[in-house]
Amino acid sequence: MVKIEKVNFSDKHIQNHGTKALLSFLMFIFILNAQAQVNQVTISGRITDQASGVALPFANAILKNERDSTFVTGTVSDDEGRFTFSGVTPGKYVFEISMVGYLPSKMPLFVGSLSEFLDLSTIWIRENVQTLNAVVVTGKQDEVSSRMEKKTFSLTENIAQSGGSVLQAMQNLPGVTVQDGKVQLRGNDRVTVLIDGKQTALTGFGSQTGLDNIPASAIEKIEIINNPSAKYDANGNAGIINIIYKKNRERGFNGKAGLSSGLGALWVRKENLPTIRPQYQLTPKVNPSLSLNYKRKDINFFFQGDYLFTQTLNKNEFVTRRYDDGTIINQQTKRNRNTHFVTTKAGVDWNINDHNTLTVSGMFGSEKILDRGDEPFFNSDYTERYRLWQFLEDELKTTVIASGGYLHKFSEPGHILDVGFNYTFHRENEKYFFDNITPDYTGKDAFKLLSDEQVADLTVDYIKPLKYGRLEGGLKLRRRTIPTNMLFIPGENSPLDTTAGGWATYKETIPAVYGNYVVENDKYEAEIGIRLEYVGLQYNVNPEHSTYKSNGYNYTQPFPNMRLAYKINELNKLSLFYNRRVDRPNEVDIRIFPKYDDAEIIKVGNPALRPQFTTSFELGYKSGWQSGYLYTALYQRFAEGTITRIASTIPESNLIYAIFQNANKSYQTGGELVFAQDISKKYSLTFNLNTYRKQIDAFAVVNEYPETNTFSAERQEIWSGNAKLNNVFHLGGNLDIQITAVYLAPDIIPQGKTNARFSLDGGVKKLIQKGKGEVVVNATDLLNTLVIRKEIQGSGFSYTSTDYYETQAVRLGYSYKF
Repeated sequence: MVKIEKVNFSDKHIQNHGTKALLSFLMFIFILNAQAQVNQVTISGRITDQASGVALPFANAILKNERDSTFVTGTVSDDEGRFTFSGVTPGKYVFEISMVGYLPSKMPLFVGSLSEFLDLSTIWIRENVQTLNAVVVTGKQDEVSSRMEKKTFSLTENIAQSGGSVLQAMQNLPGVTVQDGKVQLRGNDRVTVLIDGKQTALTGFGSQTGLDNIPASAIEKIEIINNPSAKYDANGNAGIINIIYKKNRERGFNGKAGLSSGLGALWVRKENLPTIRPQYQLTPKVNPSLSLNYKRKDINFFFQGDYLFTQTLNKNEFVTRRYDDGTIINQQTKRNRNTHFVTTKAGVDWNINDHNTLTVSGMFGSEKILDRGDEPFFNSDYTERYRLWQFLEDELKTTVIASGGYLHKFSEPGHILDVGFNYTFHRENEKYFFDNITPDYTGKDAFKLLSDEQVADLTVDYIKPLKYGRLEGGLKLRRRTIPTNMLFIPGENSPLDTTAGGWATYKETIPAVYGNYVVENDKYEAEIGIRLEYVGLQYNVNPEHSTYKSNGYNYTQPFPNMRLAYKINELNKLSLFYNRRVDRPNEVDIRIFPKYDDAEIIKVGNPALRPQFTTSFELGYKSGWQSGYLYTALYQRFAEGTITRIASTIPESNLIYAIFQNANKSYQTGGELVFAQDISKKYSLTFNLNTYRKQIDAFAVVNEYPETNTFSAERQEIWSGNAKLNNVFHLGGNLDIQITAVYLAPDIIPQGKTNARFSLDGGVKKLIQKGKGEVVVNATDLLNTLVIRKEIQGSGFSYTSTDYYETQAVRLGYSYKF
């Protein structure tokens, strides 16, 4: 079972500045929640003489329970009259002040759960008797159970996926599904992926890449943020996934070392078509990891290193294509993949003094991928092979990230100024070699792509605790450039479009400011914020390109957010969310160079692509009890200028061109349910249900590549969803067993749909060596049922496909803490 930790916490479309109107919600459905309902709060203030304004040291400050006046905590003010209470549980209290020469003062004090730092500001006392007005202190509890916008998962408890990649680990998280190598939240893949709260090239700036190659062993926890506040970048309408790397701050020298290994593709699920090379079987996986930490006095050094080697049957797709002229083609795409992925992260935290901290860190990542693929094309009865397309993809991605951060803590706890700088260099070096084998000739083709991405981010964040809540504000400035070069090397009778090569340069400038205000009393909570963002994008294209010309856009747009909550009682809360967000096309989405990883389905970007703006509403209800929790939510999203990939053909050609376009409006209405319960000391479960209705309005677009053609589509709609059941058995002798079942209902994709899928994963974990050692054995897709089936209806063609890619793997892992 995945454990949830407690944590503290528009061109036509661009010019559309409005937000679609009101939506009523009357139904509740369930979503995951942390079991604990409260957080620990730090309360501070300053005691002064009302007549003179002089700070009063050595004043007694005491906190008592309102219900029975029992003592909770107490302290004495310092030389500046300041006092601090730490570790206070949200609730109702009586706050008392006393001092020799001054009459005692008493006031009721409500401690809420929206902020972990609360500032009572200046409290005046004098000789005359005065009862201070009631002080209602709000707080922030950055947990699902309180704010409902974020869920936090610890990967250490994800037994069934231990030893794999981050993408594999996410498959078992409630509310998360994986489709074609991309993570989806509530059936939507427009997700922004962060690492330690920052966008980096490791996972794609404003998109998601590389998740299948980041070792889960390097990750401490994953945050799922469905309703981000104005503090976060406005990109990603489905939400944000924040991957947090391991970092220890315990005193002295400590660490953890681990090694896991396994085998996948345990048997051939479907035999290859004739005359091609064998598919991978019994593929090895190796993942050593090491984390070190040394803390002494005011200095903390940390290091995390991971290596992931895998062989994978990355794709094994069987396709039957039917064209309007009666042609039928049977095809297989088999891709054997070798991956070497190295990540290292190191840094130092320097606590200069009690108010100032400096952090410097660096990360290096190297991803080497070798794909060896075969694509045979046969006639309808497999008696004639039209051609065989064999390829080798040699890809090296190198990422270097340098980060610096300065944190200033003011005298009042929780009053901070946080300044950060992040620089990323990312090189993408790809080489493709093709053998195009036909009955008449064998052509040898190749192309090389080199892309160097540089990104600089400057952020400033300010937080000020208030009597009734807190105030947040800040700014962000980004400069990003990506020069890309494509060289086509044609062979005999080459199918490569050499006129579509050359160079292109992507330039992006994004300054943004935000403000956020939180307020709470004993019955109501409100969180209101706005982010103002300017985007200037220019895409310069080689003048000799056959189709595309230089393009770009800019906009200045507000992105408001709101959360209103009503506390029914201490265990039950109702919340309403509103968000406006954007999906900016990434550089790969507009990249002008055709991609030939499939010989007859050519993927091309579109420089005319524009952002997709989305408005969302959500109504949530949460409840918790001692042995479990429940959260239900109903949500709706409206998107304008929906970004989707359109597949079409041109006259007298059977090649399919898949090009990104802005379609019409789209809608998604749905709900989630998560129920978690400790049935007994030995068994607990978490059940997650997500159901939604997707609709894409009818639309028509003009594809420019390779020649102008118009594509139109009727309205698409479907009810879909998914369900997950996590079962954890706590047996004697520090032995845990996890069994996870996942069901994915049929769903719509651009111009088609995917059929239902089901999988069952399991794992066993045993603590040894007095809890310092850990052994894990797990297996995925135990019943061999996870197969992707698609039905596509395009312009002039249709096809059905079934992908028997590698889903089954068994792993054995050991780790030791020291």
